Amino acid sequence: MGEIRDFKSGRPQPPRDAMPRRLAAIVVGDIAGYSRLMQLDEEGTHTRVKRIERDLIEPTIAEHHGKLVKTTGDGFIAMFDSPVEAVRCSIVIQQNMIGRNAAIARDHWIEYRIGVNLGDVIIEPDDVYGDGVNVASRLEGIAAPGDVFISGGIYEQIKHKMVCGYESLGDKKVKNITDPIRVYRVLPDAAAYQRTRRRRESVLLTLLGLAVAIIAGGVLWYLLAQPRSKLAELAQAPPSPAASPAVQAPAPSQSSSPVPAAPTQQASPQPAPAASPAPDVPDPEMVSLKGGSFSMGSNDDPSERPIRKVTVRPFAMGKYPVTVREWNACAAAKACSFTASGKDDVPVTNVSWSDAKQYVTWLAERSKKPYRLPSEAEWEYAARGGSQSKYWWGDQMQPGHAGCKDCGSDSTAEQPVKVGSFKPNPFGLYDMGGGVDQWVEDCWHRNYQGAPDDGAVWTGGDCASHVIRSGSWKNDARYVRPANRDNYDTNVRYPTHGFRVALSP
Repeated sequence: MGEIRDFKSGRPQPPRDAMPRRLAAIVVGDIAGYSRLMQLDEEGTHTRVKRIERDLIEPTIAEHHGKLVKTTGDGFIAMFDSPVEAVRCSIVIQQNMIGRNAAIARDHWIEYRIGVNLGDVIIEPDDVYGDGVNVASRLEGIAAPGDVFISGGIYEQIKHKMVCGYESLGDKKVKNITDPIRVYRVLPDAAAYQRTRRRRESVLLTLLGLAVAIIAGGVLWYLLAQPRSKLAELAQAPPSPAASPAVQAPAPSQSSSPVPAAPTQQASPQPAPAASPAPDVPDPEMVSLKGGSFSMGSNDDPSERPIRKVTVRPFAMGKYPVTVREWNACAAAKACSFTASGKDDVPVTNVSWSDAKQYVTWLAERSKKPYRLPSEAEWEYAARGGSQSKYWWGDQMQPGHAGCKDCGSDSTAEQPVKVGSFKPNPFGLYDMGGGVDQWVEDCWHRNYQGAPDDGAVWTGGDCASHVIRSGSWKNDARYVRPANRDNYDTNVRYPTHGFRVALSP
């Protein structure tokens, strides 16, 4: 490419740097009623907002692979490569704020409005500009406190990739934006999703009933419109050879005698079988563990410190993660809130912690056994299989032991492989690392400072989030370590999240 020269002098000119642009998902958050909160308690509100930014906003954006562009005193702007991660991050922030507000007076609640938009933006070191940002800001402005509003562009990218509901609000005309914006409200929790689905089903049933009524009306009109002579011919016509025995029965069978009752009974529809296949699905296969002491944690991550000795009592752990077939038995019994897709022998996915609790509650009631989620300490004890190495088989990754992105498995798959596809650990447990992320009972704590040393469930802390273990087929090998721990919002489903059950003696 030749030099750029001045038109008059002919001297070479330095090239003009184009403004860096990129397509990004922009998240804009703002605190509703910030001025009122500052009037109520200026110093207290300022301190709480800064704490929320430090403990929730910044780490949540980082965990979802986003970049915090800037904070604005009463809000923030973040940028994501993935629209899915942008919306998930927004949901987690909103649902964590519910837990933070629960213990304080309603007048002092801090509630964010959040808008998410997909757009081509101008990037500067400390800011972003362009209509992509402006639209996200306008969406935030019309959202109700605690809500996440997304644009049509975001909706088209995520509608088949997240298990949540969406309420279409139609096209909205907003300030300083020329064209109307298609707006959707995100319904992140399972109950809202079910309500939305039930509304759709009600509409479909109404339309179906209307169609049946129209067809019935058409048939009635046709019969009434026939000449009387034609109707008489139809009435005198001999019965069809294919008629049922009840129709062909001779005149005596129409008497009051009880003898011919059998044909009528045969012609009547039989009652449908019970909806729940629970009796046909055995309880999860369990492995009994005698318990014992082990060193829990590692120095590989601050959340895994300090390493400490923990003693676990005897218990049983599910040999495999809960499968689609096992989950759908609960769904068929109307005890679990959705029907899972996929092959019967793969782990169930897209399960929130609350969903997992629904399953173990149903399983315990059905079997009359104390099924539950394992504690975090029990899970790590079981995953280590008696070892203290980086992985249960040693300190180096080896193929054939776990399903993860760089463990030799297919990282482009939509589901993990069937349970039991890899080698079991020394305790005889499969997929205790890789496959699916696995919920445990414990609330989230940022590290092990003050954690119990008897293997019990650690409550308290941030119970709007719960601990998740194992890593998944979409994660790299560092997540497969038995010591690895993470957390996710209690009520939010995620495509790699599953679980396994434990059983008290």
